[in-house]
Amino acid sequence: MRKILNPLFHAIAMVLFLLTAIIYFVLPTLRDLAGNIITTINICLIVSQAADLVRIFTEYSNHISFIITDIILYVSLLGAFFWLNSFGFYIWKTFKSRNVFLRVTDVRKYCYYSSVVWSSVILMTALAISAHFLLDTGTNPYRKTQTQFSSSILVDDVEQETIGWLGIAIFFTPVAFTILFNIFFYITTLKVIKRINIYGRIHHKLKGCFNLFLQLFLIMTTAWLFLLLSWLNFDGLIYAHIVVNLLQAILVFYVCVGHQSHVTFLLRKSCCYAEPVPTGEWGDEMTHMNGGNY
Repeated sequence: MRKILNPLFHAIAMVLFLLTAIIYFVLPTLRDLAGNIITTINICLIVSQAADLVRIFTEYSNHISFIITDIILYVSLLGAFFWLNSFGFYIWKTFKSRNVFLRVTDVRKYCYYSSVVWSSVILMTALAISAHFLLDTGTNPYRKTQTQFSSSILVDDVEQETIGWLGIAIFFTPVAFTILFNIFFYITTLKVIKRINIYGRIHHKLKGCFNLFLQLFLIMTTAWLFLLLSWLNFDGLIYAHIVVNLLQAILVFYVCVGHQSHVTFLLRKSCCYAEPVPTGEWGDEMTHMNGGNY
């Protein structure tokens, strides 16, 4: 049953993440800094799902195949959490700033965040790979004939080499730190929101981004914790992780698209009524003013 549900749920999750990324990428008024970060997070989650799916169906018996898919999986997960941390930092910094004026597409800021995030990911990846080949004792969570993730459905190969515990620790320790930083961003930003006396339309959008950040943080952190628990190799925890993995994709699609009234409004306007989507430089704010969708 696991060999059927796990690939099926991965495929459904990839479709939902892809739909979310496409919607935020195609609709011009969603391509502000927050929208670009959401798109990037979903792309990272798509890559992680694809890498995990490859580890299930891999037909290769050489030693390098699982290492490559492991690295891709952990790099994409690390990138997703780093981008989520950047989302929290952006909201925290913007609320603390005196000037909360927003632009639709802030290319310079997105490039700055990209350089910081991907440089950090590359650095941690280099450290993890170096630690695996130079320092690891040779123990890893997947070197057995039938594990929940890396064992092939078509090939039983006890000699398949995967990333060891030391490499995994280097990949996942920064994720734990991003969770702590995100808790800090949430608490401090919430205090700032409670102290705001003048509450305009820009603040309303920022509060919407803040709520979206909190929801994504809870969803992704829960899925990550179930991934860790699944390594205990109890059947109940393994099935729980498989189900939570699908729920993560469903909830991300819901909170990013279904629960966002302005996103559904733009979708209806562009798809159902065949009206051109506004591309004015003020983004969602002007769309809401004109559409009265608050």
